[in-house]
Amino acid sequence: MLTSWVAEPPLTGPGAGGFMLIHTAGGDDHLLDFFVAAPGSGLAKAEPAALTPIDVHFSEDAVQRFNVGPSSVGAYGNPLGLCEALARFGTMALGELTAAPARAAREGVEVVPMQAFLFRILEPIFRSTSECSELYAPRGRLLTEGDRWRMPELGDLLERLGAEGPRFLYKGDVARACSEWVLERGGLLTVDDLGSYEVVEREPAAVTYQGRRVLTNPPPSSGGILIADALGILERLERPHGPDVIAEVIASTNRARDEEFLAGLSQQGYLEQFLRKDALDNVATEVRSRLGNTTHLAVMDADGGCASVTCSNGSCSGVVVPGTGMHLNNMLGEQDLNPLGYHQHEPGARVPSMMAPTVALRDGRPEVALGSAGSNRIRSAILQTLLAVVDHGLPAQAAVERPRIHVEGQEVEAEPGVDAAALAQLERSGWTVRRWEEQNLFFGGVQAVARNPDTGELSGGGDPRRGGFAQVVR
Repeated sequence: MLTSWVAEPPLTGPGAGGFMLIHTAGGDDHLLDFFVAAPGSGLAKAEPAALTPIDVHFSEDAVQRFNVGPSSVGAYGNPLGLCEALARFGTMALGELTAAPARAAREGVEVVPMQAFLFRILEPIFRSTSECSELYAPRGRLLTEGDRWRMPELGDLLERLGAEGPRFLYKGDVARACSEWVLERGGLLTVDDLGSYEVVEREPAAVTYQGRRVLTNPPPSSGGILIADALGILERLERPHGPDVIAEVIASTNRARDEEFLAGLSQQGYLEQFLRKDALDNVATEVRSRLGNTTHLAVMDADGGCASVTCSNGSCSGVVVPGTGMHLNNMLGEQDLNPLGYHQHEPGARVPSMMAPTVALRDGRPEVALGSAGSNRIRSAILQTLLAVVDHGLPAQAAVERPRIHVEGQEVEAEPGVDAAALAQLERSGWTVRRWEEQNLFFGGVQAVARNPDTGELSGGGDPRRGGFAQVVR
């Protein structure tokens, strides 16, 4: 996680938030929620400055709007979440872990092709403030492949974090600097927001699929419960699940994400109500009738323990606080997370998220731990990768590389290699199918680790769509 702050600073970092799902070797499950909280504590009816809308072009035709600027910034959780996870479940001192990433931040990281593409599509956000532009386009030229970018202030922050712990980021000088910088520019982040921030432990959402117990992110986040919903529906449908079936199931979960769903995420007992048996039976029947900026890390050890953690700075806010090493998130401006408007959440409330670190247990032991980047493509990417492991028995890398689809409205996006007959069937059923010419990070960035249930062999999958990487360490 700490190294990702240096390697993918627009998408994660100390100003971001996330979730970690942990399954211990002893069989215990923990979901740590350290995602971004809505700001504004202690402010009396403050009117935030207008958001800055920016269109990000993943390709010529695939465009997604992100809103940035000071009003998009919420209270960050990454530093506190990482430190709590380490204190409760780790085996090393924090200072041992911060040394290498701090050195990398000072010495510089070479821009590889995927980072160059990411910088290119995020350039309008980088250019939205002079401080952000100086990081990613020093002296006016956008960093590109082969360049090195150095972040000495982030290196100082990491070194200090290792020596002192996270208090200075929540109740110290950096917390005050971040709040003052944002408030002076029309945002809502207060010292009360940061000083009162806490990591929340939640009971993971669980659903049964093909004899596995699948654990994922529960409410108030939305991504995990929708993945569980999709698996519950697929469990009731005949196999194999082709792309046409998966598209219809994803579409059904899209329809479920209405205003009642968004309101229910904050209510006690909504998870059980949403996933109750008769509701899943009814949706499965309906599907049958129709069938005619984020980072993820997953690890698993030889003792049967695993951790799956997804963190996000959104698409980044462009708000860089001078002298601190902090590039703050834009979670209050993410339309997919806040479809009713960024001001809808009470101060201190967790912003709902599509992020869904997920673990599938077979006979009580992890078979696969995974998660994804990709905004509103996160849940479709996780679902299809999980099915590739469980239904098709693929090792992690092959499962991650398997071609994907994504559904928005009545349009199906399809990567090359998706079954042509299934796509033709979708078109006959009234869907518009857009066939991509190559894989693209638009379809998510899944990282996965898997254990062969018969041999115990471990495998890892790094998503080529995001320049992902996996390694087995013996």
